[in-house]
Amino acid sequence: MTQIKRLAFIGNSLPRRCGIATFTTDLQQAIARSAPDVETTIVAMTDHGHSYDYPSTVGLEINDGMLDEYERAAGFLNAKRFDAVSLQHEFGIFGGPGGSHILALLSRLTMPVVTTLHTVLERPTAVQREVLMRIVEASAKVVVMAEKGRDLLRSVYRVPAGKIEVIPHGIPDFAFVEPDRAKAEFGFSGRSVILTFGLLSPNKGIEVMIDAMPAIIAKRPDAVYVVLGATHPNLVRDHGEAYRESLVRRVGQLGIEDHVVFLDQFVDQPTLLGFISMCDVYATPYLNESQMTSGTLAYSFGLGRAVVSTPYWHARELLADGRGLLVPFGDAAAIGAAITDLLTNDEKRQAMRARAYAVSRSMTWERTAERYLAVLESARHGQKLRMLPRADPDRMPSDQSILPDMQIGHFLSMCDDTGLLQHAVHSVPDRLHGYCVDDNARALLVACALNAPGEQRLSEVLTSRFAAFVQHAWNPDSGRFRNFMSFDRRWLEDRGSEDSHGRTLWALGEVARSDATSARRQWAAALFAVALPVVERFRSPRAFAFTLLGLDAYMASGVDDPEAERLRSVLAERLAASLSAAETDDWTWFEEGLAYDNARLSQALIQTGLATRTLSHVEAGLRSLRWLMAQQTAPTGHFRPVGSESFGDGGRKRPRPFDQQPLEATASISACLAAWRADGNAAWRTSALKAFSWFFGANDLGESLVDPETGSCRDGLHADRPNENRGGESVVSYLLSLAEIRQLRRVSGERMKLALPRALRA
Repeated sequence: MTQIKRLAFIGNSLPRRCGIATFTTDLQQAIARSAPDVETTIVAMTDHGHSYDYPSTVGLEINDGMLDEYERAAGFLNAKRFDAVSLQHEFGIFGGPGGSHILALLSRLTMPVVTTLHTVLERPTAVQREVLMRIVEASAKVVVMAEKGRDLLRSVYRVPAGKIEVIPHGIPDFAFVEPDRAKAEFGFSGRSVILTFGLLSPNKGIEVMIDAMPAIIAKRPDAVYVVLGATHPNLVRDHGEAYRESLVRRVGQLGIEDHVVFLDQFVDQPTLLGFISMCDVYATPYLNESQMTSGTLAYSFGLGRAVVSTPYWHARELLADGRGLLVPFGDAAAIGAAITDLLTNDEKRQAMRARAYAVSRSMTWERTAERYLAVLESARHGQKLRMLPRADPDRMPSDQSILPDMQIGHFLSMCDDTGLLQHAVHSVPDRLHGYCVDDNARALLVACALNAPGEQRLSEVLTSRFAAFVQHAWNPDSGRFRNFMSFDRRWLEDRGSEDSHGRTLWALGEVARSDATSARRQWAAALFAVALPVVERFRSPRAFAFTLLGLDAYMASGVDDPEAERLRSVLAERLAASLSAAETDDWTWFEEGLAYDNARLSQALIQTGLATRTLSHVEAGLRSLRWLMAQQTAPTGHFRPVGSESFGDGGRKRPRPFDQQPLEATASISACLAAWRADGNAAWRTSALKAFSWFFGANDLGESLVDPETGSCRDGLHADRPNENRGGESVVSYLLSLAEIRQLRRVSGERMKLALPRALRA
């Protein structure tokens, strides 16, 4: 049951005649039906010079060119205390250059925003890119309706994969029916009906379909092409009905007046569904491939119609695997041949209809509403990290001595054509100790972190190298990952530890969600699924935690994996049970002693609890992390991680302070930020910044561990001096933390105030 009680939609609304108005209204009504306890309202965009008789579901309208009305709308939404906002974005419906007026509204909202992008441009103008990036940054999540949208957001706009959700266009839950009854109702009995519907405009390719009709009629003399839809209002405003009249003339020139019917109507949904039901073939002959979403296509597909379409982006995905027929753009002969084939082959047409209808059951508005509610609810947990972009983030003041640039020179020097080396002698890579899957898995996490906005991605070659190491580490005979490899590429074991297996799953889950390439995301998801089941036999709490972090990313990638969902529940329960079994009044931990990567146990419970809406897991994670951070705070207030001398201590002893390692600071930063997302307490963010400051000298020795020019990081602190070696684990730990803090700064829009020694601040 959703916890959202009040939900607002920003977009166009019926009775305005456009696809966004139809979508916004349909989504609002679907959520109102699915969750009747949720109060919903629409903030409707009204185009200049028009007025509409809006229904009661529209709580406020904005005249698109009036900037002050956007600000007024933000005040309305804040005053009404809406829990979340669903923004429908399309180029052209908001005022200002590139639609920038909407930023005045978003910058003032106090609740999280989930933005649905109806168009993602492959080649935006500079203004369009800037505005869209700021909308994305102001949004807790962005929704697209096709995988192509996800790919463009990743490659063109560098949006983190974890911020993107793919939710297909909703469809009515309509029965699979034969067309005869509807044909009789609309006066087309005995005809083979081809249908196109939607607002008419030149990019729809209607003239191509008209040109195809003579060839179709030659084989099916009973064929009729029904063009249902009013002319687009913008086209009427600028050119009147010239386009429609040109189509009518074209029909007359071809002598096919008895076979083409224009219905100049904008119909309600029941009437529309009747028209779709009567067609034998639905055609979308669009002329431009850059069509990310087509509601007309989704509706016809969802009603189990045989579809012939040009290969625009949405159609390529929806009609793949025999669910429809694709023909070249502007090719009247090809579309005519394809439609004729379907009209003269009942068996083929019926099989295509059945496939389309079966696949579309997951797209009904009821299912779509459920998915939107889940995304909106998850956005509420992360709203504290949403940027309010009143200022351009690229122009925000920064202090680079406090928050360094991302330098990866040393990281690159630690890599060769096999992968990331484990150790270094000072800053020189040490080949003696070879490689391990632990560090190469961490390197994959770095690669994913550098896919975030504002960072420079690792080269494709290097990321592939880390992935290849992980793939080679997989031992199908044992069902486990090997860990240690000598410099001459000999595996030193048949299987690694439970912890290294869990850490590798964590990396694979993140790659499945966040990698820049769809092929590698698919590889990671497949290997994750194969390597996951063995974890159920593990005993290590850290293996549970690493695997849960991997599951958090893997499930967020959009996979439908009930077994993974079951195992996530099992592992989280085991981790929570470990805490319950060991916890006393003065010891709030999962084990009898403290070891390495401690904070990951708390982080795993927090993130799993948020994802599965299990409040007890979130509370257990927060409780244990609060206790751990108290143990890791020196009397003077700076961060003091659990030292390696404490690892493996029996009994419930106070942790010893040395040797201190970067891994502990990195784990603590991530866990504290997860806690901040969970309960919004600013103290967690302060703790994360203190842990990050440890790298730069806010530590027991007052010594910086980082060389900001090369990005190298010392291996830790001894009692009397820093460890001068700068190995693989240390550099990836530092880079992961730097990436996380840089993204924190980016989304919060604030200067990072770290507790650094005065000499470093100068």
